[in-house]
Amino acid sequence: MRPAPASPAFDFRGYRVAVAGASKGIGRAIALAFAETGAAVSICARGQAALDDAAHALAAHGGSVHTQACDLGDPAAIEAWIAAATAALGGIDVLVNNASGYGFDEDDASWLANFNVDLMAAVRASRAALPHLAASGHASILHTSSIAAFHPRRSGPAYAAMKAALSQYTTSQALQLAGQRIRVNAIAPGSIEFAGGLWDRVRQDDPARYAATLARIPFGRYGTPEEVAHAALFLASPYAGWITGQTLCVDGGQGLNG
Repeated sequence: MRPAPASPAFDFRGYRVAVAGASKGIGRAIALAFAETGAAVSICARGQAALDDAAHALAAHGGSVHTQACDLGDPAAIEAWIAAATAALGGIDVLVNNASGYGFDEDDASWLANFNVDLMAAVRASRAALPHLAASGHASILHTSSIAAFHPRRSGPAYAAMKAALSQYTTSQALQLAGQRIRVNAIAPGSIEFAGGLWDRVRQDDPARYAATLARIPFGRYGTPEEVAHAALFLASPYAGWITGQTLCVDGGQGLNG
């Protein structure tokens, strides 16, 4: 069963939203959901072709769209993107830190990729955006964590450890910024499938692993990027106006099985 479309109850007209890592999958779905509900959106990613394709989809909804190629492992590139996004949109009300280094091996390169992209990119983008968020009046920061943050893993410990650090950072950052009325929350997706994504590749290359993971999801199916995007809309909206420092699992009950 396909998820319901974004509720018309969400109205982000007048909001300026910056989404890091938004050329495909969850990030693209989040950016598109905000555009569909009236927001002006800035997106960044490394791959220019995918970024251009995402920008075309966003622009179809008639709002302001800004794009910039950005290596989210590069501090200077993050600062440049936030500055350009602010100039293009006239400010930032919502910052979404979605990118991942996807380091799943047990080597220094994997640990550093996850440290720099999953954790430090969120820290650096938040730092750069803070003056603009503080001036917003309805600001929020959203981080994309993972259910991997909550359970030990036989594979991908670097990914899980940095997502756990990101969830903890969410709570500390929320406390730190509450006095400025900036809410900070995270979303922890379970196994999300989309064309060209991790689980789409696993389905084709390792059907036994795909089936074993599916069997552990109580709802009996993989999630969609749109379902994560709907959670992002809620957490950034006035409906969640007294919610901060939380990590919301969007996993069809997958985490209940450990």
